[in-house]
Amino acid sequence: MELSGTGVWSQQLRYGDRAEAADAAAELEELGYTALWVPDVGGPLFDAVGDLLAATRRAVVATGILNLWMHEPEDAAAAHAALTAEHGDRFLMGIGVSHAPLVDAQEAGRYRRPLAAMAAFLDGLDGARPPVPAGSRVLAALGPKMQATAKARSRGVHPYLVPPEHTRRTRESLGEGPLVLPEQTVILCSTRDEARAIGTDWLRGYLSLPNYANNLLRSGFSSEDVESVSDRLFDALIAWGDEDAIRRRVDDHRDAGADHVCVQVLTPDERAFPRDQWRRLAAALTA
Repeated sequence: MELSGTGVWSQQLRYGDRAEAADAAAELEELGYTALWVPDVGGPLFDAVGDLLAATRRAVVATGILNLWMHEPEDAAAAHAALTAEHGDRFLMGIGVSHAPLVDAQEAGRYRRPLAAMAAFLDGLDGARPPVPAGSRVLAALGPKMQATAKARSRGVHPYLVPPEHTRRTRESLGEGPLVLPEQTVILCSTRDEARAIGTDWLRGYLSLPNYANNLLRSGFSSEDVESVSDRLFDALIAWGDEDAIRRRVDDHRDAGADHVCVQVLTPDERAFPRDQWRRLAAALTA
């Protein structure tokens, strides 16, 4: 499985109308996007992956990420085998430990020892018949310990909500070989006020999760930056402006060592498929 170019990260492709998701997936492939990434916050994940694989011919379909607390590794391996047999080697299983507040909200105290939980899940994938090959999986790894696990036991890493400087440090940590596949949130707009109106509350929700907040503190941002969603932090995490501004940020990730960048487009209506924005960006990002 080769993964380069630019992809699309989209909750609409996962949780939007299934017919429109399939139609949008086919168009995204024709526009030149090389991978379609979908989240996992409940519901039939592998059905959605299968729909997107069936709607496309070449694009990789990736989970960004499969929440390991919601799946048994044997079931995940069986689904991977079935989808690969039907659609070829195009399903990249991104796996993550999610966040304590989200996991514990359903079962208090369940989220514990995330590194051990990841190791156990990977053991289950390795022990399944057939297993999920290490080359068909990546890990949501923000910090050095999970990155070391990813290097040893997967194809690479899929960091979410990170600036290019994190991509640079990740590449230095992993060395050449493992894939570095960051997500980049973007807003097509004309002014900072417009970007802030669309992105501030969205970003504040993620900053309330300890994994993201702690990663940003390790990256040199202050507690005040995180608590206030400062302009410095906003601009580091969300690329906003015209198509050229978005392209420059994606290029920054590539220059920092990314093999592939997947863009997540924010608009005022989070439920609507941002198809016009995907089309506008394709000329700048998929050439």
